[in-house]
Amino acid sequence: MADNESLVALNGTQLSYIGHDCKDIPDFLGDTYGHFARRLDLSFNQLRSLAGLRMFTELEELIVDNNLLGNDLQLPRLPNLHTLTLNKNHLTDIEALLEHLADVTPSLEYLSLLGNEACPNQLVSPDKDEDDYQRYRYFVLYKLPQLKFLDTRKVTKKEVMEAHTRGAFMKVVKPKLEATPNDAGSESHPLPYTPLPRGSRDAKNHKAENTKETESPGRIENCQQTNKIRRRLKKNKYIREGERLSGSS
Repeated sequence: MADNESLVALNGTQLSYIGHDCKDIPDFLGDTYGHFARRLDLSFNQLRSLAGLRMFTELEELIVDNNLLGNDLQLPRLPNLHTLTLNKNHLTDIEALLEHLADVTPSLEYLSLLGNEACPNQLVSPDKDEDDYQRYRYFVLYKLPQLKFLDTRKVTKKEVMEAHTRGAFMKVVKPKLEATPNDAGSESHPLPYTPLPRGSRDAKNHKAENTKETESPGRIENCQQTNKIRRRLKKNKYIREGERLSGSS
């Protein structure tokens, strides 16, 4: 027991068990601290289950960032929990997660899901944009209307109204793409966020849009020919107009 307690950081009712690569919550944590701990930080482990939380009956804040939690996540009922951060896990099914949280965390006011596929944030998902993220916020607030803070932003009155009106239709669905040989390993090596267009992620290929380097020689030649034709037609028009005026006089 003494060896286990040396791995724990305890400050009053705040408990931390960080970076120990555990796949499940150790039983000694619940047996020793569960009856009084109000804040629990289990970040940077390899947790795949949170079943060990059943002993933490007084829990108000739970931080489980940087773990391996997936769509099979099940929390015990935590009636006092108001803060939950699940950043950087393996959550993809946003609807199932929100329905579960609505059932077991009735007092939840702060939720953060950044770094999960379920949260379409453009900083970690290059194929998403701000519109995708805003639709996600509306959908989350439709499912959990009592939230006051979502991810890094405070919930606004306008968002609450929009979520009530249209949130049910705001679920962001990610299309499934067939894998190709060139895409092998793309999930394990995601592209970093960049403000450049998708075809210009390589800085060597990035050129100013207003320079002639971006136009092919064939395109330039076509433009020149088009301009010559326009000038010729315009000149013929003036000639015909002059002949018409001379004949009428």
